[in-house]
Amino acid sequence: MSTLRDLVEEHTSLGPVDIDHLHRLAGEWQLLSDLSFADLLLWVPVDADGSFLCVAQVRPTTAPTAYQDDQVGRTVDGPEVAHLTIAYDQGRIWREGDPVWYGNTPARHEAMPVRMRPAAGETGRVIAVVGRDTNLSTARTPSQLELNYLTTADDLAQMVADGTFPPARHPGETTSAPRVGDGLIRLDASGKTTYASPNAQSAFRRLGFSAHLVGEDLAALCHRLADDPLEGTDAANRMLAALRGEAPARKEIEARGATMLTRALPLMPAGVPIGALVLVRDITEVRRRDRALITKDATIREIHHRVKNNLQTVAALLRLQARRVEQPAARAALEESVRRVASIALVHETLAMSSDEAVEFDGILDRVASAATEVAATEVEVVMRREGTFGVLPAEIATSLVMVLNELLLNAVEHGFPPADEGAGALPPAAEVVVTVHRFRKQLHVTVVDNGRGLPADFDATAGGRLGLQIVRALATGELRGTIELRNRAGGGTEAVLVVPLARR
Repeated sequence: MSTLRDLVEEHTSLGPVDIDHLHRLAGEWQLLSDLSFADLLLWVPVDADGSFLCVAQVRPTTAPTAYQDDQVGRTVDGPEVAHLTIAYDQGRIWREGDPVWYGNTPARHEAMPVRMRPAAGETGRVIAVVGRDTNLSTARTPSQLELNYLTTADDLAQMVADGTFPPARHPGETTSAPRVGDGLIRLDASGKTTYASPNAQSAFRRLGFSAHLVGEDLAALCHRLADDPLEGTDAANRMLAALRGEAPARKEIEARGATMLTRALPLMPAGVPIGALVLVRDITEVRRRDRALITKDATIREIHHRVKNNLQTVAALLRLQARRVEQPAARAALEESVRRVASIALVHETLAMSSDEAVEFDGILDRVASAATEVAATEVEVVMRREGTFGVLPAEIATSLVMVLNELLLNAVEHGFPPADEGAGALPPAAEVVVTVHRFRKQLHVTVVDNGRGLPADFDATAGGRLGLQIVRALATGELRGTIELRNRAGGGTEAVLVVPLARR
């Protein structure tokens, strides 16, 4: 099914500002649906003959739906849209008429115009109509809770018709939680509580307030209950802002080990502030789990930090030992070990600063490549270059991959461009090693290319060979579960091709 934006752009001449208003309405109208115990359908006029197209629909979570089938994309005309036409043309809420039947379900029709937020001194344009259709099959005498829900719903419906609902969305807020069923409190114009649902009353009991909320100054109560006086003042100011007709951002209140999320909405039908609607939700368990996760993440980062420190200590000890060794071969072996340990330490250093078990690998590779050119025993100045981006890689891949690439880069520099006294012949005027990377079909393709002297004629990649190549083969085919191929390049030099699967392990 097409999205709201697609349907409106295809069938109407409404502009981007109008469509954004309809999107905000569709993002907030679950509140109105639940308070009304009714389905809401968003209708836009599509033809001069008076037909309307349904571009969005929401069902109530507090009552049975009037429609078993989805109505989005449905076009209606004739007598069926008489109430929509009146609401659209006259710009008023339509509540007249007898119940209608959808199959075996009786329903009551209502229609409210959707008006753009008016400028000062203007009434605003009507751009759509919201149909409010209530399933009457379970009709009965409403309780006090239901009466308060319906009264509040009527106030919000009038605000939709006035253009003052929905409120502007605050940056960073992606949801309208808490919902109606989590807890609802209605305030009068002075800020006193006139009704509190049972769930709202329970949420405040968790904060330490055992008396009944009705008659309480809610802003002052929140200020008094909050553990942090500054947070309590902020929460109180936001409720007072709602009483002035503003729509403040959501706010959490912590008291006695419990946490409650609050959202205050102004009630101002016909532009007259009559009070506020405060939705509350007990999120104590959610925040407890969040704190547990934060503690766990901090512990993991600390572990990575200590592992990095330990690896750097090991590298320093190996470096000291290498200085005391007189045999050149033994010294070279220890220095290679220092570089291998340092490359692993880089990964743990990055993980220690990350909020999850993943790292931005480009920076790690660039540091490893820079170190390879500095420590390699060659008389030729080698330029390292990277093409493409590795992106974010999980730690289990990054640790093994950095060791593989470290060995490949060192081999390319040391053996592709040997000292002149080894009789290697003419070397290229500009020695370079290029690391090319791209992702394809959930695989990471990495190529390390140099323009050096190439592989010897008797080279056998499967033979025992040097320790570095043994490490490369073992990690590439084992830990990384990929493939590695070493070959001479057509234009001269050596090419190492590594393919690593990125699927979840």
